[in-house]
Amino acid sequence: MGKTCRIPFFRAQSSNPGNIINPSIVEAMPKYIPNSRFSDCWASVGNITFYHKNGQSYFRKKSVCRFPSSAGQIAVSEIHRRALAAWRTLVHDVQLRWNEYAKAVPSHRPPFDGKSHITGHNLFVSAYHGFAQLGNEHIPGPRKWTPFPCVVIESISTVTDEENLRLICKTIMAKTSEPSRYRLHIKIQFASAKVGKNPGKMRMFLADENFRRLESFVVVKVPVSSGLWSADFNEYRIFCRYSLIDTITGYRNNFKEGTFAVEVNSNLNVPQ
Repeated sequence: MGKTCRIPFFRAQSSNPGNIINPSIVEAMPKYIPNSRFSDCWASVGNITFYHKNGQSYFRKKSVCRFPSSAGQIAVSEIHRRALAAWRTLVHDVQLRWNEYAKAVPSHRPPFDGKSHITGHNLFVSAYHGFAQLGNEHIPGPRKWTPFPCVVIESISTVTDEENLRLICKTIMAKTSEPSRYRLHIKIQFASAKVGKNPGKMRMFLADENFRRLESFVVVKVPVSSGLWSADFNEYRIFCRYSLIDTITGYRNNFKEGTFAVEVNSNLNVPQ
């Protein structure tokens, strides 16, 4: 039986089996092929990173950031540092409660065997970030994880004024007794028809308010000052990744992706 392995390399079956993968073949052979010793592989070693997409393991040259962080990225990093520091202030019994609640949360990383879960530390940091994004940064208390309802953005229309482009997101949420406890969290890239998706150019925004009902029009404001869009262009493609934040626990679910064609309109009423 093969084993999953956090050590991101395997021994090539060649005349020199002790060698780690040659970086020069990363682009030519991006898919990791399981073998009798290791059935899965992820994380980084040297200048190679192993990653997963749709359950398949691939590898590539490790990316290196060559530009200074933006003000927004620095702010998020500072929040993360405060979250790590806050975890260290918790008494051990409280940390154990977080660990217990985390057992019900499926891991977003391999192995994808349905048996793994995140740690209490992961769950705490997720809740801390969630509340910070809601403008309510504080040390959260441990709460049980409850599954999130599925939500889908069906379409996006726009309304403009002098300061903002309002994205009117028509959403449908699966049946839940408390839709009003959730807030839409979305990352957006504006692009012309000839430009493809680039996750590095996506910027994060939060809906103006929580969901009101299962079928809602959710408003997301994108300021003119963001530089993401211009009134000089009438049509855009919007690439987005969106998820929910539970305003009671601070927890967030896995993101979904969508692509929408929008026209920049003005003097329109926002649906309720």
